[in-house]
Amino acid sequence: MGFGDIFKNSFMEGFYSTDVSLATVLLSMAIVCLIALYIFFAYRLLTRRTFYNKNFGISLAALAIITAAIILTIQSSIVISLGMVGALSIVRFRTAIKEPMDLVFLFWSISAGIICGAGLYSLAIIASLIVTVALLVLDLIPVTKAPMLLVVSSTDMEGENALLDVVKKYSKYYRVKSRTLSMGRMDLIVEVRVREEAALVKEASALEGMDSVSLLSHDGETTY
Repeated sequence: MGFGDIFKNSFMEGFYSTDVSLATVLLSMAIVCLIALYIFFAYRLLTRRTFYNKNFGISLAALAIITAAIILTIQSSIVISLGMVGALSIVRFRTAIKEPMDLVFLFWSISAGIICGAGLYSLAIIASLIVTVALLVLDLIPVTKAPMLLVVSSTDMEGENALLDVVKKYSKYYRVKSRTLSMGRMDLIVEVRVREEAALVKEASALEGMDSVSLLSHDGETTY
């Protein structure tokens, strides 16, 4: 028997299904279910969203279980694996992921399913614990306080200088982000870093011609 025959027989053997024992399937699915539940609660505790999306947390748990099932199926036969790759290649997800942390949890869930499906249970558990500790530790690192937005509406077209004098009194850093003059009105948006927020709003409201003064915080990027 030549090398070509050996290669042909080895290649053809891969097309035949390899039985995955019931015990292996049950063990893999049990462990991935526990990890999926862990990811669900980790997302609930670690997410910084104002409105917690329970459906997204459920999808994370389901995604880990489904991924593990796919990996177990792929292990049984090359033919099935090739067909599954072709079937999954036509799937398109149209939902945009706007929150970076959501992307981290999605990749974590998929990775846990792949690792458990491959039978590396210890790696899946250790990796999940390391990811959790890393997220908690990095979240505790202090960062510079994000600037706030002072939104002012006034009927005094010449009141900008007086307003900025008040801003300088309470904030060393400020920058005019928007200036609108129309129909005898002036609308200003000033980016400020301030500690005495109530005092700034109170004194700015007392200026001549002021209709409204608002101080808004935002969750945007912090500039160092």
